[in-house]
Amino acid sequence: MTDHGCDLLLTNFRLPHGAAAGHRIAVAGGRIAAILEPGAPAPNAREVLDLQGDLLLPGLVDGHMHLDKTLSGLPWQPHAAEPFRQSRIETDQRVLPGLPLGTAERAGYLLRRCMANGTAHVRTHADVLPAFGLSALEGVLQAREAHAHAVTVQVVAFPQAGVMRQGATTMLDLLDAAVRAGADLVGGIDPCDVDRDPAGQLDGIFAVAERRGVGIDIHLHEPGELGLYSLQEICARTRARGMQGKVTVSHGFCLGGIPESKQKAAAALMASSGVSLVTHGAGSATLPPLMLLRRAGVRVFCGNDDVRDTWSPYGTADMLERASVIGWREDLRHDHLLEELFAMISSEGAAALGIERYGIAPGHPANFFTLPAENVPDAIATHPPRRRVFHAGRPVAGTDAGQGAGIPAPRAG
Repeated sequence: MTDHGCDLLLTNFRLPHGAAAGHRIAVAGGRIAAILEPGAPAPNAREVLDLQGDLLLPGLVDGHMHLDKTLSGLPWQPHAAEPFRQSRIETDQRVLPGLPLGTAERAGYLLRRCMANGTAHVRTHADVLPAFGLSALEGVLQAREAHAHAVTVQVVAFPQAGVMRQGATTMLDLLDAAVRAGADLVGGIDPCDVDRDPAGQLDGIFAVAERRGVGIDIHLHEPGELGLYSLQEICARTRARGMQGKVTVSHGFCLGGIPESKQKAAAALMASSGVSLVTHGAGSATLPPLMLLRRAGVRVFCGNDDVRDTWSPYGTADMLERASVIGWREDLRHDHLLEELFAMISSEGAAALGIERYGIAPGHPANFFTLPAENVPDAIATHPPRRRVFHAGRPVAGTDAGQGAGIPAPRAG
């Protein structure tokens, strides 16, 4: 704290791990200056805020989104694609360029929804392919810059339509250009099923990532033994190139469709290779054995994936609601398991994204939110509206934040 005290003093709230009532949090310079024990003298504060007994939680982490595809901010758009991946890719190329709102506006609308639900950190994929060039990425980067005061956004340059089948040289050059333009990671997708050339795709994207010093996040939808083969190839290259801790597999549906003995072997391989898994609990796909993976030492975190976009009409951009869906599918009922699930939308996601000094502790950025819930299990089970959302100590959203902070702008149309 500074000599004059603090900028903000928060009172009358619950901490997430059952600490006794009466704690206060002092915020100064955008960081948590102190967590004061009950009865400790309070510093002078420019503002004192009574949180009405709400639960105070650290800002959430959405580890998998597609900001560039969202239809948020537009009037309702009927779903146009057929129920298979290539139709959805073709629909993107047909529909997105003609929308009345550009990528930056739609992505910004969805980011404000994320903020209003208490999300402080997002990893999003942005399509990079010959039909779009870097235009989708550029729109997402514009939205990131416009909302930097309220949320951090990590961007994956995503070859949605494949690498080898689009022309390896062209696509790898585009991915390299995307990183130079501001993308934080290199993406990949189904090396066998999409490209029919796993060595070509994986060698190519790992080479770009290694050359640019960035991480990798690979969509892996492939089922069963096919997906397991791709996963093994990803782990092998991660180890060979010394990229442990910098590689994520998104979805990993194959892990839910193989025998338990192979699940355990794959989990051990991922853990020893430092390969993480991000899940959104897809309704129609096999869910990876999340707790088995965690017990083996694999970092598991969560994301919303598609939120009202060209791939799916569903979603609210609420990570507590998403955790509720995943917990229901994984049959997580006991409080200690719900606490683990909360880690998967908070601290585990922050670690996977490389967010430093995360959480409610002195010296950490003052990124947190409040809601009327008794504890973490109650917050996941009921996921009530967020009353106040703070980023770097400033109110940015919430039903009680005032001045419409974080409320999306009116829709076009």
